[in-house]
Amino acid sequence: MKIELVMAWPRRHEAVALDLPENATLRQALEAAGWARIEGVNGYAIFGINAEASTVLHEGDRIELLRPLQIDPKDARRRRAAKPR
Repeated sequence: MKIELVMAWPRRHEAVALDLPENATLRQALEAAGWARIEGVNGYAIFGINAEASTVLHEGDRIELLRPLQIDPKDARRRRAAKPR
């Protein structure tokens, strides 16, 4: 089964495509990619939906490694709206 792992930082990203056996878990995908111990990961998502390390994967899943927010989205929106155009 083919899946993809994605990690994004402010100005770059990294993606890894893997071919795993059926019923592989998110944890097994991270280990296969060598991403099991990446610093700063706050959680995981599959196509934007929160997932746990024990989640069983399906063909074509895209696993996203999530980082903590740097700024509250509402505050960021207020700052952009306050800037003169």
